Amino acid sequence: MTEPMDFTYQSLPMRVRLAVDAIATVGEELDRAGLSGALVLCTPKQRPLAQTVLDSLGGRGAGIFDQARMHVPVETADTAIKAARDVGADCCVVVGGGSSIGLGKAIALDSPLPIIAIPTTYAGSEMTPIWGLTRDGRKQTGRDPAVLPTSVIYDPAVTTTLPAGISAASGLNAMAHAVEALYAPDTSPIISLMAEEGVRAFMAALPAVIADGTDLTARTQALYGAWLCGACLGATAMSLHHKLCHVLGGSLDLPHAQTHAIVLPYALAYNEAHAPAARAALQRAMATEQQPSVAVWKMAQTLPIPHSLSELGVKESQLNEVIEQAVSSPYANPAPVTADGLAHLLHQALHGTRPTHR
Repeated sequence: MTEPMDFTYQSLPMRVRLAVDAIATVGEELDRAGLSGALVLCTPKQRPLAQTVLDSLGGRGAGIFDQARMHVPVETADTAIKAARDVGADCCVVVGGGSSIGLGKAIALDSPLPIIAIPTTYAGSEMTPIWGLTRDGRKQTGRDPAVLPTSVIYDPAVTTTLPAGISAASGLNAMAHAVEALYAPDTSPIISLMAEEGVRAFMAALPAVIADGTDLTARTQALYGAWLCGACLGATAMSLHHKLCHVLGGSLDLPHAQTHAIVLPYALAYNEAHAPAARAALQRAMATEQQPSVAVWKMAQTLPIPHSLSELGVKESQLNEVIEQAVSSPYANPAPVTADGLAHLLHQALHGTRPTHR
């Protein structure tokens, strides 16, 4: 017989809508929440979509701030907070991926402005109470329920122009949330089911999305996976993979999704022998008897993404600083985190070789 269950599960208070053309309902979401003055946040590239959203809001739109940046530099956050105050916004509608959603969270952390999120990637940040700010090259993260969106609108139609490379990297980034949730110290049976299903959804959706970016069925399946994986990220503590990616991204200014996509198989190889239940769940989700780390690495080789940290411009001489930062603050992880172990992991990730555990 198995041991009696012992777990805690806390559901997150937000409304989720997933449908083709659901973006047209953003005004209804504002009305439902009693909001009337939305500042629309985006990156410069997302300005046209943000303008469409602003136009649909009519008198409920307060303006656009289009300077969201990766890793949310504190300078950008301060400028956006001032912009929200200047236009008298009572909420933010965030259009885009992790950069834009992260900026919305920074505003919500400073001022009690609700967020309505319209994700255009699979990052999953919209499902979490996790915020991040980068100051002087170091990324600080924390958890606060105040940064959770009031509503999340998943519209596959707004993701059809997402380039294949970004789609692939963003999908692997999302899968990393589910992978680490499976061996998190505060996981639960509910989260384990969501994590396994999220990985299964992406394993099916990513090849189809790469083959045809306009395939709405595949795009819907990918956003479904993003929701599940993001919910896992929001409900559990993350481990080595996320710690390393935060250090790499914050200190070396690397692209978020691509960094996660590259590091995932190597962090998984570091941990999978120490997390047999998670390994079995991933093998089911991936329909394989291989080590999950190898299965992920093999799939990644078929996707149009960078396959090594060196392709992102990382030099071997920079790894010691990354290792030092990663081991300086303790965190939960199935395998003991050591400088030697991290050196092996990062050396493999630097060159993109087949993942092995030292």
